[in-house]
Amino acid sequence: MEITDTRIRMINKESKMRAVVSVTFDDCFVVHDIKVIEGEKGLFIAMPSKKTPDGEYRDIAHPINSDMRNRLESVILDAYKVEQAKEPEDDEE
Repeated sequence: MEITDTRIRMINKESKMRAVVSVTFDDCFVVHDIKVIEGEKGLFIAMPSKKTPDGEYRDIAHPINSDMRNRLESVILDAYKVEQAKEPEDDEE
């Protein structure tokens, strides 16, 4: 399975959530709402999830092995960094 497209929507920098991502696989299947989160140890991805009646969150779609998760995270974070580099700096002079 190949990742054939990655679309990044940047989020306000005042939140821990930095972006929302859609990833297309084999030009025929897309997963929306993957989140890029700034954690204590750096950036990571969170798969789309829903809240259960008991208040817990459960992933709706997710990789079933660590190799795919690592590959997906690498592609998403690389695409995020490219988008981040395009944004103008907010420094005031």
